[in-house]
Amino acid sequence: MFQQIIDIQREIYLTFAAHIKDYAAGGGWTSFLAFLPMGIVFGSVHAMTPGHSKSVLATYLAGSSTKAHRALLVSLALSFTHVSMAVVIALLALPLVSHSFVDAGSSPILEVVSRGLLGVIGLWMLISAVFRHGHIHSEGEGILMGVAAGLIPCPLTLFVMTFAMIHQVVVTGLLFAVTMMLGVALTLSAVALLAVVFRDRITYLMRTRPALFATVSRVTSALAGTVLILVAAQELSNWWATR
Repeated sequence: MFQQIIDIQREIYLTFAAHIKDYAAGGGWTSFLAFLPMGIVFGSVHAMTPGHSKSVLATYLAGSSTKAHRALLVSLALSFTHVSMAVVIALLALPLVSHSFVDAGSSPILEVVSRGLLGVIGLWMLISAVFRHGHIHSEGEGILMGVAAGLIPCPLTLFVMTFAMIHQVVVTGLLFAVTMMLGVALTLSAVALLAVVFRDRITYLMRTRPALFATVSRVTSALAGTVLILVAAQELSNWWATR
């Protein structure tokens, strides 16, 4: 299954590259725009692969009191940041990409900042669960989590943007980035809604026992915070070990 997802990504990417090259050679907009909606499919499939903070997103929402509409905002913030960071890097720091990116599609500095912020949010959730009763997760906290988790740029968007810039047709790369972001948002939004539905279902089943529900809510929030802290610690430790 995973190999099939990789194959689909490769096929769509190569086709996009061919359309961008064709447009740069004077082929016109018709062919490129006709294929552009495939960027949504590309983004959706790409977001199913590891490395898109799906587990972090689900863990946070499972341990929070975030409602469905706010969970969607969190997933949209994650998607927008993930794709737009690649666009910003390509547009403003292309000469530095070879120095900043050790592996294809990875940025060590942004990874450290991202995981560090997640660790801070996790610590806040843990402290709130232990020392407060009924910690309410604000909308701003959720969006901050989404932005922090999305700071690692999308490698495929970076590749397409770079390819478009090399062929001096930046607008095609930007249009691809928009459709890519929509696709990523679809997948991450589905993950967010499933996490909220699962959490709310468990909550509904426990409403007849309010004391137990309060305890479980605090424990779940504490566990979610602990997981975020552990993820951040592991990532930072791996980064430190490679220095």
